[in-house]
Amino acid sequence: MLERVLDKLLWLGHSSFIYEGEPLIYFDPFALRHLRPADLILVSHDHPHHCSPVDIDKVRRTHTVILADEHTARHINPPVIAMAPGQRETVGDFLIEALPAYNLHMSFHPRQKAHLGFIVTLEGLRLYHAGDTDFIPEMRDFDVDIALLPISGFNVMDAEEAAQAALALHPQVAIPMHYGTDYGTLEDAMRFRALLDGKIRVEILSKS
Repeated sequence: MLERVLDKLLWLGHSSFIYEGEPLIYFDPFALRHLRPADLILVSHDHPHHCSPVDIDKVRRTHTVILADEHTARHINPPVIAMAPGQRETVGDFLIEALPAYNLHMSFHPRQKAHLGFIVTLEGLRLYHAGDTDFIPEMRDFDVDIALLPISGFNVMDAEEAAQAALALHPQVAIPMHYGTDYGTLEDAMRFRALLDGKIRVEILSKS
């Protein structure tokens, strides 16, 4: 089951992913080259590399469900479902959980803005997209199988902190994100993998 879900998960650059299953899900669609009709779009927060209304409109259809935090929802053409950390939404047969995502020691992603991470249950596995965040205390209570974690160190966790987060989350697989565009490099992703060698399986996805 794990390998089947991973086979359907593509990294599109920065923190953007597509899950090419049922439902077809985009996470933080940005600078899209894959233009498949979306069933579900999850937007973590309103910063430009994460909330791109132009890209959202390229893949949304009349049936598409879009979930975002309350502030971000105002930047996206309606309808959009606004969520807050701790809230759950059921879309069809799929449960989406909104989780907190914030910086601990800087103001770029303040906790009071209520930015989001998401957990989506797919084929019995819990896929966690962390959004833009530090290693926050709440992560110790998350139950996840696949963790998509920012590692660039640019207003998010760096590789070392992300490795600590992965050890606390203890997923079956951790996948680095938030690198390879304006911030972070492949070397950051490789350092993240090296720090978890023998502890957590890390998959570095090629950009699709």
